[in-house]
Amino acid sequence: MKKTPFILLAALLLTCILDSCSDTETYAEQKKKETTAIKSFLDRDICVRDGDGNIVCNVGKIMAISEEQFQEQGYTTDLSSNQYVLFGNSGVYMQIVREGVGEKLERGKTARVICRFIEFNILGDSIQLRNDVNYWHNNPDIMNISNNSGSFTANFDTEVNGGGAMYLRYGSTSVPSGWLVPFSYIRIGRQDSENEGIAKVRLIVPHSEGQTEAASNVYPCFYEITFQKMRD
Repeated sequence: MKKTPFILLAALLLTCILDSCSDTETYAEQKKKETTAIKSFLDRDICVRDGDGNIVCNVGKIMAISEEQFQEQGYTTDLSSNQYVLFGNSGVYMQIVREGVGEKLERGKTARVICRFIEFNILGDSIQLRNDVNYWHNNPDIMNISNNSGSFTANFDTEVNGGGAMYLRYGSTSVPSGWLVPFSYIRIGRQDSENEGIAKVRLIVPHSEGQTEAASNVYPCFYEITFQKMRD
């Protein structure tokens, strides 16, 4: 009879452990949730809004196209039908809103590029970070990017004002791999006239190609980003 309290306590602890395990998602389950969220996002005709309810970006219902169709169209995405190309190897979706001015980054070359963006957590269904507002006007995110035989590498600069929003939020100088996808197709320059526009893209980036927090917590992000070459 004296053992009964200990048996009850052990049973209670075991129940708590089993409940805890059942509440913990496996990595496979997290990836499945991410895939489902991305597919839903493509078809939602969504408007990204800020905390005050103002529309920041009208994403719309997305038409996904293959890399083969993207190539046939001259590496462009048709904005009138809201096309995004899906890159099968990475799972990144990309829309080229503007190809940009200047020249593409040639092999063996490096550049310093100003990045202004909004980051929308697709699972969280809200803007998570942005630097396209006045607060960050004098301290934008600056990317040091290199084209190494057609493969791009980059890091965020922290020497200028201690880094921009991405570094200060996530504590890493690593540029999300998904951000580098557009550089094979866009031009990096500076706007010299009113008729010109710097490169602008929209991306859906799965966790495997995203920033450190997305990678560790398995969630996808939508980005709208402009890229502008810094003055020499």
